[in-house]
Amino acid sequence: MNEDTQREALMAALEAVAERVEAEKGHLTDLDSAIGDADHGANLDRGFQAALEGADPEAAPDEFVKGVGMALVSKVGGASGPLYGGSLAHASTAFEGGIDAESSVAFAESYLEKTKDRGGASVGDKTMVDALTPAVHTYKRAIEEDEVAPLTALSRAVDAAERGVEFTTAIRANKGRASYLGWRSVGHPDPGATSTLYMLEELLGVASEYLEGETDAELRVEGEEGDEGEDGEGAK
Repeated sequence: MNEDTQREALMAALEAVAERVEAEKGHLTDLDSAIGDADHGANLDRGFQAALEGADPEAAPDEFVKGVGMALVSKVGGASGPLYGGSLAHASTAFEGGIDAESSVAFAESYLEKTKDRGGASVGDKTMVDALTPAVHTYKRAIEEDEVAPLTALSRAVDAAERGVEFTTAIRANKGRASYLGWRSVGHPDPGATSTLYMLEELLGVASEYLEGETDAELRVEGEEGDEGEDGEGAK
């Protein structure tokens, strides 16, 4: 993608994420009501609406992402502002030379490390890190080891994040307000992990409009159709 297309894709991604967060803010607040302070959905929605209003569609990719991060820092209350916005602003430097497969891996790793550093959380603490870590590791491996297209790699990352959200449901919280509940936190998905999954799903949707490649869901459908053909069933 040339820089004009990168800017267009980033703006589309911000619009998609902001719209998804707005649509899900009630659900995210319900999740946070069970184990937190019941403000995750409203906080994130306020931050992304501010980011959308202040976004400069002509900015270079790194400056655009940094601007979104700073808007989140200024508008999202509690710990979420520095975690989501501060990490985004920090990782934006990976895009100084533009967006490609290599810089996207660097961005993802930088975002994850800054999030873990700011929050002091590790996998298994029942936080957004439980969705983010498998997503980033899966994306990096898919790009660097499996050498698949970035769109396919992102699709695998979304699947990994979804499993991470499921993982948080079954474990006890060790960080944040949810940790005060002890064993009563078991049985509830983490709101931060859930919102992280929603954002990744929207990024995948926008990426499918700009990148070539197949998602794993498409590959599974093709595989199932092939299996049916080999069995002599489903062939027309």
